[in-house]
Amino acid sequence: MIIGVESTAHTFGVGVCHKGKVLANVRDMYHPAIGGIIPIDAGKHHTAVAEKLWNQALRDAKITEKEIKGIAFSYAPGLAPCLLAGMHFVKAKAKLLGMPVIPVHHSIAHLEIGQSLGAKDPVLLYASGANTQIIAYAGQRYRIFGETLDVGIGNCLDKIARAMGFPFPGGPELEKLALKGMYHELKYSLKGMDVSFSGLQNQALQLRDKGMSPEDVACSVQETAFAMLVEASERALAHTGKKELVLGGGVACNARLQEMCRLMCTARGVALFCPGKPLLVDNGAMIAYTGELLYKKKLFISLDALDIAPRQRTDQVSVKWK
Repeated sequence: MIIGVESTAHTFGVGVCHKGKVLANVRDMYHPAIGGIIPIDAGKHHTAVAEKLWNQALRDAKITEKEIKGIAFSYAPGLAPCLLAGMHFVKAKAKLLGMPVIPVHHSIAHLEIGQSLGAKDPVLLYASGANTQIIAYAGQRYRIFGETLDVGIGNCLDKIARAMGFPFPGGPELEKLALKGMYHELKYSLKGMDVSFSGLQNQALQLRDKGMSPEDVACSVQETAFAMLVEASERALAHTGKKELVLGGGVACNARLQEMCRLMCTARGVALFCPGKPLLVDNGAMIAYTGELLYKKKLFISLDALDIAPRQRTDQVSVKWK
């Protein structure tokens, strides 16, 4: 029985897993009054809601603290004040309960929870706010076969939505607008298997200022950005020879991105695995699920050695549990 704590960015989440099954998955999201995430305020939010969510997760899982065998937490990558809020909470709980602590890399947790659907050796399209990566396992590491060269896809969408007057997060609002819009050709920047969104983002904002309708801007941005991601993912599948694609990250909740991935996978004869929204967005269950994998290999860490790594890349983690 492993409990997991997620706190890398805007969301504080607590999940419980037992033998690969999710028993609880609760979360609370920080919403800035205006603009994007203010890291210090997000960290304060996490500290304020941590105990309540911990207790709620225990109730949902119908367990007591005595049944927990270990506490997993997201130590990287992310916003330092947010990561620290989670680490301090977990350290206090582990000390109080006398339990081992299991550090989990946030990006890898997105891949592992996607594999819980049955994928054996997939390519992962990881599309979230700050992160956009195409990942696959090789040689005891999760290798990055493609990534954004500038801004993450989620941050790109949020900035465009914010310019239209929508609050954070703005991606879901663009998704609604796009259903009523017409496509206009925008800057398509794919370099090998890496993508770039800054030019697309700036062009979309310029067109909006020149009078293009919000619906057309949203439709054009989605179609262009998602086509870049799907093409890069297809190239990774061709390069690695793998036959499975897993989606992860909050932007993967977008129905149009899922549809485009499904069409590509069908054409290639590749299986597509996409968790439900509660496991795509940042959540504690994916931390608990991955933590259980590490727990089985006794990959604990002493309380004195607890630390965060805000900028640690996915491919810098030695995957010792496979």
